[in-house]
Amino acid sequence: MITHGNEIKLFAGSSNRPLAEAIARKLNTTLGECEVGRFSDGETSVHIAETVRGRDLFIIQSTSDPVNDNLMELLIMIDAAKRASAGRITAVMPYFGYARQDRKARSRDPITAKLVADLLTSAGADRVLTMDLHAAQIQGFFNIPVDNLLGGPTLYNYYGKNLDGDFIVVSPDVGSVNRSRKVAERLNFPLAIIDKRRPKANVMEVMNIIGNVEGKKCLLVDDMIDTAGTICQGAQALVDAGAKEIRACCTHAVLSGPAIERLEKTPISELVMLDTILLPEEKRLPKMKILSVADIFAAAIENVYLDKPMSKIYD
Repeated sequence: MITHGNEIKLFAGSSNRPLAEAIARKLNTTLGECEVGRFSDGETSVHIAETVRGRDLFIIQSTSDPVNDNLMELLIMIDAAKRASAGRITAVMPYFGYARQDRKARSRDPITAKLVADLLTSAGADRVLTMDLHAAQIQGFFNIPVDNLLGGPTLYNYYGKNLDGDFIVVSPDVGSVNRSRKVAERLNFPLAIIDKRRPKANVMEVMNIIGNVEGKKCLLVDDMIDTAGTICQGAQALVDAGAKEIRACCTHAVLSGPAIERLEKTPISELVMLDTILLPEEKRLPKMKILSVADIFAAAIENVYLDKPMSKIYD
């Protein structure tokens, strides 16, 4: 029931309205009319206020804090669109919440990334468009197409113009090595790795630094910063090892709990992040710089609509 002859339709949840509006502007369109509210007991209420029959529909919603509310909002919007006979429904999730639980690390652990994949599919999503999944294999949890966009090129472009001198790219843990290596290769910088162990969730201990950082300027690269324990302890370990300047970047600025307090005290001089998650004004620090991914998502949405390959986005 896909009807490409009909115009593209964009709708947005409440999690990151500024990014959704920026994407709409890039596509020379406006966001569709949709009323999202709450019943008195806290249940989410959704009403799509215009026809979507046979349309190619894109619902933009990051499942960031409050994660459960934003996830339910997205599921209900998908269900409403499905019942309104939308031709194809794409869930555009700049930040995919619950992605960190992608395996059973201990006995009796859930795999919530798979659970969320099943919920999205059951609700009626025909496709998912996201960015920098915490683990790329999460794409395999879906039985529908998943496009995992890359935030790296936006960072490459920024640092290609704003880094000079003797820099070294540093992976804050072993899990981020592939991501950091791509940045290092693109910028033609060497790579170092921080070896750590995590005794429990959101707690990290630096064990060793693989590579020579003495007298170097360091760029820490991660996919997300949550409580900022990993990035801040990593930065301090680099200073202790003789690094003379620390910068950091990430795709998803979750910044929960003590993150802001830690980042205020950290030796990191600049933190660059993408706008996949809406960062409230009260959490913004002078050392932070936010880059927009509206261009990438607008191009991806257009390519999905026109059945063009995603690889062309990065050409």
